[in-house]
Amino acid sequence: MKVKTELVTFKEGIELTSGSKLSMFELMVETYGELNQDKSNGILVCHAFSGNHHAAGESKDDGTPGWWDQLIGPNKAIDTNKNFVVCCNNLGGCSGSTGPTSINPSTNEIYGKEFPFISVTDWVNSQKKLTDYLGIDKWQLVAGGSLGGMQALQWAISFPDSLKKSGIFAAAAKSSTQNIAMNEVARESIRNDSNFYDGDYLKNDTKPKSGLKTARMLAHVTYLSEKHMDLKFGRKFQDINSKVTGGVDFEIENYLQYKGKKFSNSFDANSYILMTKAMDSYDAASLFDGNLEEALSCIKAKLLIIGFETDWLYPPARGREIQLAAMNVNIPCSYITLNGEQGHDSFLFASERYNNIVKKFIDT
Repeated sequence: MKVKTELVTFKEGIELTSGSKLSMFELMVETYGELNQDKSNGILVCHAFSGNHHAAGESKDDGTPGWWDQLIGPNKAIDTNKNFVVCCNNLGGCSGSTGPTSINPSTNEIYGKEFPFISVTDWVNSQKKLTDYLGIDKWQLVAGGSLGGMQALQWAISFPDSLKKSGIFAAAAKSSTQNIAMNEVARESIRNDSNFYDGDYLKNDTKPKSGLKTARMLAHVTYLSEKHMDLKFGRKFQDINSKVTGGVDFEIENYLQYKGKKFSNSFDANSYILMTKAMDSYDAASLFDGNLEEALSCIKAKLLIIGFETDWLYPPARGREIQLAAMNVNIPCSYITLNGEQGHDSFLFASERYNNIVKKFIDT
């Protein structure tokens, strides 16, 4: 599989939905496979909240597999033998694209807390600029799970002539009150960290790792299912020789401590706040007085919506809402509920049925 990683600079900048403007911005992009002569085999995959541009294959840095490696690659559901697959780190992220850890060209200082508010629509608009840079007139498919699924939906709304198909997995047309509440608790844990310095932690040569760790632990609970946690951990006690910290007793505690600590070392706190705010604020029907049918009526792409039974963060009912609205305005749309053992994270894990459904949707 041919893999290319590139930092693309957009000197013309971008107008944001908040009214702010970035005078220039960069996107870290990774591609898989090769674009065919008429540029008709392009697939854009959009990452979820904590994802990045590394969607498939092994990382050159540490060998870590891409976040959607189970679905993207030679002879996989998203087949890189046939398709040219593109993924970029979103604006406001912390994996190479312009974000809070970047230098603000107007001040020559780190953006930090001054980085402007970013929305799902802003991400889609920046991806459209990337599309034009690549010379692709129309994506064969735009797809993603969770926050990536929201982007796939918004793509179909914002640029109906620029994609043939949209794959919306484990996602919703808007976040629920419970989703927003969970994210606010996570953000508060970051803001209350003594090393946060009101978002100026980098200027103080520190990082709010404790707050980030707690935020990630809370979020990780929402990504899993009760059944999966019971099967994997149950009430088993952690072996004393492999405890991450002395305060844990159970395996589930140790697991969350490990995940939280690892995340706190790699992710940026201001990016965490920005991206959860973008997730919370997304409403596909916000410009249509809350009428989702009207919002979807411009769509020309075929939609594939997949929900997972064990997902309580974005349960299957949220996907059915999109399907019903699409059907009512005669948009070609298929909805499928899969079992999924990993809760919300199920969209990341391949199964024979999941693979076959995605593969058939692309090929037909």
